[in-house]
Amino acid sequence: MNQELVRHWQNIYTAKQPTELSWFQAQAETSLQLIESARLTADAQIIDVGGGASVLVDHLLMQGFEHITVLDLAEAALQRSQQRLGVNADQVNWLVANVLDVNFSAAQFDLWHDRAVFHFLITEQERQQYLAQVLHALKSGAYLAISTFAEDGALKCSGLDVQRYSPQQLIDFFGSIEFDVIHQGKALHMTPVGNQQKFSYVLLRKK
Repeated sequence: MNQELVRHWQNIYTAKQPTELSWFQAQAETSLQLIESARLTADAQIIDVGGGASVLVDHLLMQGFEHITVLDLAEAALQRSQQRLGVNADQVNWLVANVLDVNFSAAQFDLWHDRAVFHFLITEQERQQYLAQVLHALKSGAYLAISTFAEDGALKCSGLDVQRYSPQQLIDFFGSIEFDVIHQGKALHMTPVGNQQKFSYVLLRKK
């Protein structure tokens, strides 16, 4: 694991409250809409990549999902969610890891959700590693819900360079050979200080 990157995110989550972070959402509306479109059963295996201190896991638990994994580089981020959830945190599998390094089981997940991790992968090697992980870990017929900064969005996030995408560019990268397109679109996120962030998103189904 890249320890410099780990320290970067650890410092962010220890220095600020989750509600002070630019990506904070009181309601993970777009993500929840995409997940609802997948029409998963309660026993579906779900992973939230880069879930950190996101409230998405809260909503998934309230909807009755029984097998949720939340992965993040920063242990401090996951601890924020664990503290918020209290005893309900025991219902979640918490994984401190770099998504590129995890030895996932083959066909492990019914849904892979990623809001703003993929866009931090700025080399082709990293992107291909990510794609390989997704293809390995998703079952046939499973879903990939992914959001990144839009092609006309910000160039950086938390001081790090990002690779921006249009919905079509995300579709082109993940490939029509491997996935069917279920939904695509754009969304505006309002940061806690009132700035707008432009996102692209897609929901894809693995063939």
